[in-house]
Amino acid sequence: FSAEQEAQALRKAMKGFGTDEDAIIETLTKLNVSQRQQVLITYKSTIGRDLIDDLKSELSGNFEKVIVGLMTPTTMYDVHELRRALKGAGTDEGCLIEILASRTNAEIRHINENYKLQYGSTLEDDIVSDTSSMFRRVLVSLATGNRDEGTFVDEALAQQDAQCLYEAGEKKWGTDEVQFMSILCTRNRCHLLRVFDVYRVIANKDITESIKSEMSGDLEDALLAVVKCLRNKPAYFAERLYRSMKGLGTDDSTLIRVMVSRSEIDMLYIRREFLAMYGKSLHSFIKGDCSGDYRKVLLRLCGG
Repeated sequence: FSAEQEAQALRKAMKGFGTDEDAIIETLTKLNVSQRQQVLITYKSTIGRDLIDDLKSELSGNFEKVIVGLMTPTTMYDVHELRRALKGAGTDEGCLIEILASRTNAEIRHINENYKLQYGSTLEDDIVSDTSSMFRRVLVSLATGNRDEGTFVDEALAQQDAQCLYEAGEKKWGTDEVQFMSILCTRNRCHLLRVFDVYRVIANKDITESIKSEMSGDLEDALLAVVKCLRNKPAYFAERLYRSMKGLGTDDSTLIRVMVSRSEIDMLYIRREFLAMYGKSLHSFIKGDCSGDYRKVLLRLCGG
């Protein structure tokens, strides 16, 4: 890998009349995120121009969004997406839920630090001013990045938590959402998987069914996302991708965000889950749903 060579190749693709989109796709999708950052710096030092500015002036639409996303460091990409979700026209609740429910403590801490540096306000303050009621409390809890990340399962506590969830939902008239939040947003993954097993025995139904029948709207979506991410994160993202493309019209912002943010983390697993869940490959779904350079770059990120 030579950052200088790649920088020159990108400059060549954008110089003169017309843009060589294929060369841009080829160059950027074969590099990983840290190599792309090196190219960014080298481009500026050897060519004396800003690569992202150049890309933005040459490209447009969803294709541009994917390419700029690829050129953005992982944490900053999440920061920009959260800010867009909070401060754009209307709140993109799905984006807030997806990022906050699926990132690790360390990732959330980095997001918080960079968000504050970038925008001067804290992520928590912006969540509080833009959302309301119980949904707000779940997001604030997730945004602290304070989940227990150990692997210890306390059997007695697992029984107690499961009973607690049952009594907070199925068993009482009206739902005690705080109980759901405090257990689902703070306990470690291994412990919660055990809680879900015990819950199924006590309530005679899966925790996800109870959440669906007891909650609604954004709160329901948020708690379901937490449970799905704990059980099987790639399957959660496979579902996000499927929903972004199925039916009429495409939810491009979700499609782009998941493809860009997971491309180097668990795309292989997401593809496997997608095929198992929907009987069609992610590749064929993208192919049927998108077109042009946008389709080309997404297919490269998808692989296979």
